[in-house]
Amino acid sequence: MTAATLPAAWLIATGARPGNLQERSQLRRDVARQVIARQLGLRADAVTIGHDARGCPLLDRPGGTALHLSLATRAGLVAVGLAERPVGIDVERVDPAQALPLAALHPTEATLLLDLPQTARPLAFARLWAAKEAYVKALGTGFARPPESFAVSEQTSERFTIVDPARPGATTGVRHTIKNGGQETLAAAMVILG
Repeated sequence: MTAATLPAAWLIATGARPGNLQERSQLRRDVARQVIARQLGLRADAVTIGHDARGCPLLDRPGGTALHLSLATRAGLVAVGLAERPVGIDVERVDPAQALPLAALHPTEATLLLDLPQTARPLAFARLWAAKEAYVKALGTGFARPPESFAVSEQTSERFTIVDPARPGATTGVRHTIKNGGQETLAAAMVILG
């Protein structure tokens, strides 16, 4: 499937269960190459995905497109973000057994999570963390930028805002919750910098 306009995001269930980081990376690149080739009307072998010096994915071939790329993988689902401006995309698994890393959150985020009923916290945290990771991917910093240094707040169930003292104004993003074959719940988020 192709997008009518950019920016666009694709969430693709592959059924694959990569066993390590190298396999996850290869799965992301393979799926992204197919998606981008379809979007640009090319054969898959005409698309090459590389990485910049910081490790961010980029479109090596075809050249001259000025497109920005972001990739994520979780539980066999590959997320691909493609835009004409810096973009970040992430997918997180909802894990009811995971302890909340409150020290890695902005104080307002930690307070909001702790104010929720215990059963609502895993989904809220996954949605929050996907938004935070999508943002630092769009910045191109990854978590070299401390996650507690900026705050994510919910606008609606599909939209969120990021307030970052290091950037003027607020940045908005979109998110989606996915039931992956009824076995797992995943939270996806995408941020495009303007």
